[in-house]
Amino acid sequence: MRSELAPLVLNGSYGEGGAASFRTALTMSAFTERSVRIHSIRGAKRKPGLWPEDLTFARMLGHSCGAKLIGDELGSNELTFSPKHWPRALHAKFDIAEHEQGTVPGNALVILESLLPVLARTGKYSKVTLLGETHNLNTLSFDAWERSSLVAHRRQGIYVYPQLVAAGYGFGGRGEVVVEFEPSLPSGVDWRTRGELQHLTVVLTTSELADSVAARGVQAAEDLMRDYRSVLSVESQPVRSRSPGAFVTIIAEFERGFGSSTAMGARGVRMESVVEQAWAGLQSWMASEATVDPYLADQLVIPALLATGPTTFKTSQITSRLLTQAWIIKQFMPIHLTILGQEGGPGVVSIEPG
Repeated sequence: MRSELAPLVLNGSYGEGGAASFRTALTMSAFTERSVRIHSIRGAKRKPGLWPEDLTFARMLGHSCGAKLIGDELGSNELTFSPKHWPRALHAKFDIAEHEQGTVPGNALVILESLLPVLARTGKYSKVTLLGETHNLNTLSFDAWERSSLVAHRRQGIYVYPQLVAAGYGFGGRGEVVVEFEPSLPSGVDWRTRGELQHLTVVLTTSELADSVAARGVQAAEDLMRDYRSVLSVESQPVRSRSPGAFVTIIAEFERGFGSSTAMGARGVRMESVVEQAWAGLQSWMASEATVDPYLADQLVIPALLATGPTTFKTSQITSRLLTQAWIIKQFMPIHLTILGQEGGPGVVSIEPG
């Protein structure tokens, strides 16, 4: 077995040097059944070491592939992950906050997204409940995951069905998500051009706020995007939460590609301004020729490694996160994965499965 080999040693501060690198390394370890030892975890970030979010992901993935974990403690700078078998289905409930007391940061969606390609290839259905942040800035949020990421994955042949039980807004938010993962066989996609705009969807998620707040947001979206009336859908969804909150997500679905942008409400900020902020973010992507936004670009890569055919897509920005992900993947397996372009600029990603 590959797990009997000496662990592959990776420097967790290399490149992006954060949580995304950590999750990619463990995911590739699970798929190749090759042990990995990661030192200097989150070494390129302001607060290095294992966070509750990292521990939760490591233990969920470890549960799936019977992995032995060494160093799985909060704040640890080094972790050894040794899978014992190919990933198996999960049926369990996990809570990011179980690792420490107080306000505990941890995004539920990035964990679930990272588990997605693994659980899709177990050959059986999985059902997972996870507690943590669901709506936050500069990271994956529930509505963007459900309406953009998962729809894009369906184009890849992967089927996942989420339910938002409760929203968790901002740093340390305590939301709850239940997700069913269907056994799937990924296929390649050719997204070199995005074609015509099919749908422009605005989702306004609110909790513990007056109905008039959401109504104003709906009106603002319809006014701002009136030129797209033929493809526009504006949805208001009240969601249970432990605290008040408002979040706006805008998703553009093209024939071959997806882009999304988000904005979060704050005390003293009018809902109209939140909608305007989200729309401004999406407009910059729509003005490009990219078929996916920079966050979705990361999410498509690992499923494409397992696909039955090649994948090509254009991203509006080559991030350090994407470049580091590609580097980590190549440490585990010889793969034709090319990224054409410079960091910070647009680029083309091509993946030829082995």
